[in-house]
Amino acid sequence: MRVTLRHLLFAASAASLIGACTPVSRNHGFVVNKESPGDIETGVDTKTTVLSKYGNPSSTGTFEKNKWYYMSELREQLGYMHPRTKTRTITSVLFSEAGVVDDVAIYTIKDGKVVSFVGRKTPTRGRELSVLQQLLGGVGRLPEGTLGGNQNLPGGAGGPRR
Repeated sequence: MRVTLRHLLFAASAASLIGACTPVSRNHGFVVNKESPGDIETGVDTKTTVLSKYGNPSSTGTFEKNKWYYMSELREQLGYMHPRTKTRTITSVLFSEAGVVDDVAIYTIKDGKVVSFVGRKTPTRGRELSVLQQLLGGVGRLPEGTLGGNQNLPGGAGGPRR
């Protein structure tokens, strides 16, 4: 009986280890139902037909209000590792002033550019205080100009009380 229990425990641990190596895929953004975004016809489709086919856009242009973007991304994560982007598609739809499609452009992950961020820090002027100095720094200080004013401060600094 002990041999079968050992075999069962070994099989359960092996199954859990194999299951941990299974990648987890997640779709983010726009998900195409029936048609692909490449089915938008220039000069034929309008804003209402694009809305009825694909729904609301993921984003609109900041400077071009007649430009809509449909973005989709597939990420895959293996175990404890950081997720990796497998596919990314951005469909840009440009409308004319009349609301008719002028141009459709489809960008993939290969069209993207890697932007490296600068890790330098901007120094600030002034002195750096420790936590204790920050907590006890204002103890015993009165606000400027309060000794001669008519403010009613504790300790009689504001003049006679009524």
